[in-house]
Amino acid sequence: MEIKVLGMGCAKCSLLFNHTQQAIQLLGWNETVEKVEDLDRILQYGVLHTPALLIDGQVVLSGQTATVETLRDLLVQHGINPPNKP
Repeated sequence: MEIKVLGMGCAKCSLLFNHTQQAIQLLGWNETVEKVEDLDRILQYGVLHTPALLIDGQVVLSGQTATVETLRDLLVQHGINPPNKP
C-alpha cells in the first residue's frame, strides 16, 4: 500500500501527515506515509489544492485536512483493513 501526503510544508499539510500516521497506528499497521513537498511532483499527480492524500496513486482527499477517524475510514475504504483480532 502506497500512502502519500502532498503539500508544501504548511501547517495544514503537516496536520494531515500527522493525522494520517495516527490513523494507520489505530489500524494496527506499520504502513509508511511519504510526505511529498516538491511542487513538480505534486503537479504530476494533478493536484491543484493541498494538502492532498493519495492512496496507491489515487487522490482521495484534496484541499482539506481530516480527523484521524475520517482518515482511518478512508484507509479502510481504500484497502487497509484492521488486523484480525483473536
